[in-house]
Amino acid sequence: MRYLLSGARVLGGEPSDISIEDGVITSVVPGAAGRAGGDPEVVDAAGLVALPGLVDLHTHLREPGREDAETVETGTSAAALGGFTAVHAMANTDPVADTAGVVEQVWRLGREAGHCDVFPVGAVTVGLQGERLAELGAMADSAARVRVFSDDGRCVDDAVLMRRALEYVKAFDGVVAQHAQEPRLTVGAQMNEGELSGRLGLRGWPAVAEEAVIARDCLLAAHVESRLHVCHVSTAGSVEIVRWAKAEGWNVTAEACPHHLLLTDELAATYDPVYKVNPPLRSANDVEALRQGLADGTIDVVATDHAPHPHEDKDCEWQSAAFGMLGLETALSVVQQTMVDTGLIDWAGVAERMSHVPARIGRLSDHGRPIAEGEPANLVLYDPSGSHVVDAMQTASLSRNTPYAGRELPGSVVATFLRGRPTVLDGKLA
Repeated sequence: MRYLLSGARVLGGEPSDISIEDGVITSVVPGAAGRAGGDPEVVDAAGLVALPGLVDLHTHLREPGREDAETVETGTSAAALGGFTAVHAMANTDPVADTAGVVEQVWRLGREAGHCDVFPVGAVTVGLQGERLAELGAMADSAARVRVFSDDGRCVDDAVLMRRALEYVKAFDGVVAQHAQEPRLTVGAQMNEGELSGRLGLRGWPAVAEEAVIARDCLLAAHVESRLHVCHVSTAGSVEIVRWAKAEGWNVTAEACPHHLLLTDELAATYDPVYKVNPPLRSANDVEALRQGLADGTIDVVATDHAPHPHEDKDCEWQSAAFGMLGLETALSVVQQTMVDTGLIDWAGVAERMSHVPARIGRLSDHGRPIAEGEPANLVLYDPSGSHVVDAMQTASLSRNTPYAGRELPGSVVATFLRGRPTVLDGKLA
């Protein structure tokens, strides 16, 4: 199928016509280029920003085992609607993705759904128990070709085990993605530790519980000369530690989540469990530090940590509620509001942080590529004008735990193309 995306603003630049054929971009011609040969289907992209397809390093698709919260089908539908052409599916499924068989199952489910490419994340330890290493080599050699390993949801708190994992993944250029949470400092923790947690009577989650693990792991990664990726950085101190590690020349990357760029711990005062997340929403000062860190490159990527939960796990009292919130369909709008509209980065910067760099960290060859002749036609058309009010009942996810319900956010995804095939057109699943 041939497509002509007419008048698209590549990375927010001047209007261009983008021609697509057989899954490949065949030309990008500035100005009014007319019509390509072969009677292509024309997509009016006037006023729309063209970005390379987004890549998420941190998505929970829940399948297998928690299909009441999400499936690969519904989760990748949400991803496509958010402009993503590739997602990395976290390992905390049931059974845990700690063997070649389970990661291949998730990978095949993604191929069957067809909304975006699914790259399974392998568990670091068997059953996420933090006692012995999982089959890292077997998962790397499987059809899923796993390159990212994480016990996300739990911290690999044993320093010896973390060192061994970092050493092991060097053999196949893998990366360990750490959920930085010292468990002994966060027993029963419910929200960010501070004056507000004391006033609300909710046990505090200290920043040092995150920062201590990040500092230790940066040192370990440097010692064994391996790749470390820090999941969902949430504090100003964490940003400074990552900045220090990068200044030392160590191979450390980090991610920030959209909700940590916008929302603060003040929302916990509502006692609405939709705002309960791990790591917790932090202070306004932390939010500002994250934005600055993302702008100056200390934080490398935006990752959603899309964490769906069925209503019974969220529609309850705060202390009993599950941690996590949705993020795939709203990520680009939140980044526009917090980073683009504030002048901290431009659309080229968005492409770098939400496509190019996450693809590079995940060692993906066909994603995160530039919008240029001869490149795979993985791209998104985004309308930065106007705004929309988030309706939790309209999400493609099986779950409804979005923290943005009823909130007005800018922009909208108009179309997503995966290898030249539209997965979303006119803001709807194709």
